[in-house]
Amino acid sequence: MKHDAPSFTLGVEEEYLIVDVETLDLVAAPDALMDNCIDKLGGKVSPEFLRCQIEVGTGVCATVAEAREDLAHLRRSVKQACNEFGLEPIAASTHPFAAWQKQRFTDKERYQALEKDLAGVARRMLICGMHVHVGIDDDDLRIDLLNQFSYFLPHLLALSTSSPFWEGRETGLHSYRLTVFDNLPRTGLPPVFSSFSEYDRSIQTIIGADIVEDASKMWWDVRPSARFPTLESRICDVSPKISHAIAITALTQSIFRMLYELRRKNQRWRLYERFLIEENRWRAQRYGLSKGLIDFGIGQIVPFEEILEEIIDLATPYASELGCLNEVQSARNILKDGTSSQRQVSVFEKAAEAGADKEEALKEVVRSLVTEFGQDL
Repeated sequence: MKHDAPSFTLGVEEEYLIVDVETLDLVAAPDALMDNCIDKLGGKVSPEFLRCQIEVGTGVCATVAEAREDLAHLRRSVKQACNEFGLEPIAASTHPFAAWQKQRFTDKERYQALEKDLAGVARRMLICGMHVHVGIDDDDLRIDLLNQFSYFLPHLLALSTSSPFWEGRETGLHSYRLTVFDNLPRTGLPPVFSSFSEYDRSIQTIIGADIVEDASKMWWDVRPSARFPTLESRICDVSPKISHAIAITALTQSIFRMLYELRRKNQRWRLYERFLIEENRWRAQRYGLSKGLIDFGIGQIVPFEEILEEIIDLATPYASELGCLNEVQSARNILKDGTSSQRQVSVFEKAAEAGADKEEALKEVVRSLVTEFGQDL
């Protein structure tokens, strides 16, 4: 049966942390701050699980350029609102020195239920991410592309890493966020499903047993959205620099388009064993860009620079059709600039070498994140 081509529309969600201008520690957002944001942005902004977090989401965007414009407006508006209260937003997946034990929960029924359900695991969720929705309208096509897209999740994670610190310690991981998030149930790589009906039967089993109320509690690295006809890539740390976030968004959209075009030609991306993809996922989580990923075809670790060039080459025809070739090619700038995790560690080390004590060096990291949030908006 022939299906209409997917829309490949975009939606980008980002979660930010809110810090005090003076102490640079996390603060609970005042109610008036959220009211201010909602006045400016309506339904595109919402409180998060913790009071020190805020979530934004673009509208449905036809192009990457439109998504960038919308996201920049959201970042500007949140920053302006925070500044009125002597606060600053940062787009990093963990705060360099804040303690999760000191954070306050948002007083909403949904979050109270989450805390009750997830117990001590929920209380450590002092993490932020970036989610990219891509419009895939047909149910079975969504599942087919879900299965194939999992291969690329470690690559996108490696480009996005922004959480090297946890409670004042350098963890040695580039994405410590994932270590925290993976403690939740129903996380990690998605299962492989043969059809949408198989996916739906599995979800309904969990719902029917009164474990969850809907599919939004499936927190896989990529999932069919419970609210929209989209596939939602959820693997990425949030990026301090909007240019890096948009490069990752463009890659995500272009890879989905590539996989769809392969299907139209009765071809497909090879489905590799889950444990192999998990090995690359761990390498991205631990090393970011610095140690390369496994090329399963040749059975060797390949430097990320080579891997990225291969992905850009694969994506180029489809990025051209989608009008986001420049943004896809700008992913090379992430290698040139370093990921946020690399930059944060570098700022910390330079401050320490210049004589700063640990506390001040960590504050210098937060200052750098504040600066990067406001760049190029």
